[in-house]
Amino acid sequence: MLNVSNLYAYYGRIEALHNVSFEVRNEIVTLIGSNGAGKTTTLQAILNAVKSKGDVRFCNHNLSKLPTHQIVLHKIALVPEGRRIFANLSIEENLRMGAYHNMERFDILRAKVYALFPRLKERAAQMAGTMSGGEQQMLAIARALMSEPKLLMLDEPSLGLAPKVIGELFEAIKNLHSEGLNILLVEQNAFLALGIANRAYVLENGQIVLHDDAQNLLHNNEVKKRYLGA
Repeated sequence: MLNVSNLYAYYGRIEALHNVSFEVRNEIVTLIGSNGAGKTTTLQAILNAVKSKGDVRFCNHNLSKLPTHQIVLHKIALVPEGRRIFANLSIEENLRMGAYHNMERFDILRAKVYALFPRLKERAAQMAGTMSGGEQQMLAIARALMSEPKLLMLDEPSLGLAPKVIGELFEAIKNLHSEGLNILLVEQNAFLALGIANRAYVLENGQIVLHDDAQNLLHNNEVKKRYLGA
């Protein structure tokens, strides 16, 4: 599905990613690591939103030289860190923004995301900026789903949320995968991420230093010590 090979990324002269290679194949894959390890930069480099070089292929299409707006048309969606909803628009208007390339299927897709997040349906006319953090994260995910992605990339979905809300969100992520959606999850809470992922890659200083099945990493003593607080 997604194959990333020899990916480098730069901020000015600073090399933020060094020779990063990984793949997502009909599964949930998580990238874990400390702050500044390069997790968010990896997602941005896949979308060609930062200066980068390397080989990025998705469903046998080479995305490496495409601008971001064309990459999105290949059915890759990003839920960015910090949610970045349109605060001055209603929930329904935010969903329309997510479906701007897919308006002929708007009613069908809206029904699907409302079934996934019933609270959004209850507040469809509410201004997005007046919702709680958890509801805004639900909206950010729902807005991304309106493009009918084949790959959903999530950047720190648990950030700043209460444990109960986090549990609901991660249950929704698992449900989306069970329906056939491929997921690339960036998450600082390694315990949560490894708990739902099939495979995981550990990033340090812009490089992948370890990768394995998620359950194996969950019980790896070095991973426990450095990322799970054990």
